[in-house]
Amino acid sequence: MFDHIGFAVADFEKSKAFYLKALAPLGIGVVMEGEGWAMLGRNGKGQFWLGAYGKPPGSIHLAFATENRGQVDAFYDAAISAGGRDNGAPGIREQYHPNYYGAFVFDPDGHNVEAVCHQAET
Repeated sequence: MFDHIGFAVADFEKSKAFYLKALAPLGIGVVMEGEGWAMLGRNGKGQFWLGAYGKPPGSIHLAFATENRGQVDAFYDAAISAGGRDNGAPGIREQYHPNYYGAFVFDPDGHNVEAVCHQAET
């Protein structure tokens, strides 16, 4: 549905470091960057922008799709290691559907960041 999403952050360097570490297990990295902003994505396609322009928005929720449950686990570990705060360890969320495997952390600005796999365990 979306081509890309972007938002302002309070501390660009801190947020950039957090997202680079947290999203590395999902194959997401910097595609383009400039003074006070970065566009992250996969395979050269920027889809996630963050920058130091403007006031950070109120709390938002971001969910990143994964290819497997192992990536959800790796995201969670990397995000916590990068300074994220726990908002739900990896596990099944049956209230969404029987194979919804997700993990949730709060980023440096308090945004709820999720990695989710919709595939059955292999």
